[in-house]
Amino acid sequence: MDRRLIRRVREFGWPHDFPLVQFPNVPLLTAFAGGQAAAVIHGAGHAAAAAVSYAAMTIWAYEELVDGVNWFRHLLGLVYIISTVAHIALALGH
Repeated sequence: MDRRLIRRVREFGWPHDFPLVQFPNVPLLTAFAGGQAAAVIHGAGHAAAAAVSYAAMTIWAYEELVDGVNWFRHLLGLVYIISTVAHIALALGH
């Protein structure tokens, strides 16, 4: 595959001058895949897939909070960190 095409897809953002939507990076794709796996797997595999999803989402949110391209992406990272912590607390029964 052409490296320029891959780079162009990875750098996609809409709107171009203030990206609200971007192509998913590796942590976000991992979080989605883990969440989908957790939805169809039962038992210990479910817990492992959910843990991968939560961990990857936390990594993605932290990266957005620290290195987001604009204030909206920073805020999005903060919201998802808070949301992920709340989901983990609920999953642990607290």
